[in-house]
Amino acid sequence: MRLLLSPLLVGAALLSTLSLPAHANQQLAQSKACMACHQVDKKVVGPSFKDISKKYAGKKGADAQLATKVLKGGGGVWGTMPMPANPQVSEAEAKQLVKWILTLK
Repeated sequence: MRLLLSPLLVGAALLSTLSLPAHANQQLAQSKACMACHQVDKKVVGPSFKDISKKYAGKKGADAQLATKVLKGGGGVWGTMPMPANPQVSEAEAKQLVKWILTLK
């Protein structure tokens, strides 16, 4: 037996994945311990996510560069405190987090 999905159902399913609320990514950041050092709109140990977004706005390759920093760590951009690697985060999650961060204004 072949299952046919109506175009309306398929479209609704696609739209629901495209219009996930922004807090879904903040929840991911919280679950992966990012919020221990970063907040959305204020500096804690590391810069705020909004400051990161401003600094990298419009820069080609920023998303890949930042995803690598989430995975492997980095330092020297925001001061002397290095950002440690985060082994809890997968490559796909790092990309999702960075995509969300770069949308913040």
